[in-house]
Amino acid sequence: MLDIKIVREQPELVKASEKKRSHDKAIVDQVLKLDDDWRKELKITEELNRKRNVVSEEINQAKKKKDEKTAQKKIKEMREIIDTIKAHEKKTDELLSKRNVELKKIGNILHESVPVGKDDSENVVIRKWGKLPNFNFPIKDHIELGLSLDLIDLDTAAKTSGSRFYYLKNEGVLLSLAIQRFAIDKMLSNKYTLISPPVMLNRTTLEGGVNLSEFEDTIYKIENEDLYLIGTSEHPLVALKKDEILEENDLPLKICGVSNCFRKELGTHGRDDKGIFRVHQFNKVEQIIYCKPEDSYAFFEELQRNAEELFKELGIPFRVVQVCSGDIGNKQALQYDIEAWMPGQKDKKGNYREVTSCSNCTSYQAVTMNTRLQRKDGKEYVHILNNTAITDTRPIVAILENFQTKEGTVKIPKVLWPYMNGIKELKKKK
Repeated sequence: MLDIKIVREQPELVKASEKKRSHDKAIVDQVLKLDDDWRKELKITEELNRKRNVVSEEINQAKKKKDEKTAQKKIKEMREIIDTIKAHEKKTDELLSKRNVELKKIGNILHESVPVGKDDSENVVIRKWGKLPNFNFPIKDHIELGLSLDLIDLDTAAKTSGSRFYYLKNEGVLLSLAIQRFAIDKMLSNKYTLISPPVMLNRTTLEGGVNLSEFEDTIYKIENEDLYLIGTSEHPLVALKKDEILEENDLPLKICGVSNCFRKELGTHGRDDKGIFRVHQFNKVEQIIYCKPEDSYAFFEELQRNAEELFKELGIPFRVVQVCSGDIGNKQALQYDIEAWMPGQKDKKGNYREVTSCSNCTSYQAVTMNTRLQRKDGKEYVHILNNTAITDTRPIVAILENFQTKEGTVKIPKVLWPYMNGIKELKKKK
């Protein structure tokens, strides 16, 4: 959530950002009112505690003087003060809880470059890379290719697990692992620390990394347990330094997370979202950076560059879009998406589809996780950024569709050859 100090000290900045998001800026005044009530109640409680200390000393002094009458009088006064303190502490806690509930509704302060827009249709293309393939034969989409080359089994998965699940088979499994190893090796060469995190988190931890509104729509709950399946390793990795105070020389902390991911993916239909494009379970290599606040936008560019380099080396054409104010999430101050070209989309006319998402969340997640940086003149919250390095399923879709041949085979990108057991082309089984 947003640092309450920002709301207190720069309310007009927060209101302007909320207006840009098309949110009701009245929430800012509501938070400030609750915060003021909480601070007043907290002051009363602190004054009562000081009074309790004074009376406690008076009791000690009376007992030393063997003045039992005064001691009993002060003990009675002490009991009344303690009861009053308990009542005010309860009210203080309630006000703090109410304030934070409302505070979590306020989005991060948008970067000045974020374009105004109502939804993803108004995201702005900022650059393109690669030459779109020009086929001189009728192409297949990834479902047709995956089935004809015996790489996927969708029907059995539908029976055993339901829609949006799949079996990867044969070279499909190798391709998934090759993509992940390729990305991991690149991240290791860039000096990122490799971590495989738990794929289940309790609610308190998950709240630090994901918007509350996403729980019901995207995150799987484990029945009768305070556990949720992660949608990305970002969730456990932003909790890695929960309640810790980092030194300046600890930063930047660069992490490469590798994990299974699980998402409900509700409300999408049509062939373009079938097969292995939009699924409930996939593998992902994630990038996370903890850094000093003044460095976060430079590291945002680094994370974005890392992901673009992966797709360039794979030879997959893509474009980069800046996410507009109506499409960006509450936790992000700035977001870029990479959208890969997928020739099989839109009735085989082709379309760009999202494959990575780079976010600077500034201190938004660190506030919830209470992850701070020790400066010479005090403490402040660190900045946390995240970006997909690569997933497996959508890049497989892009590889199958972009590198298919007239013979119905698929050429493997050269950078993946070292991970494919000598296989350079996917062919039909004999």
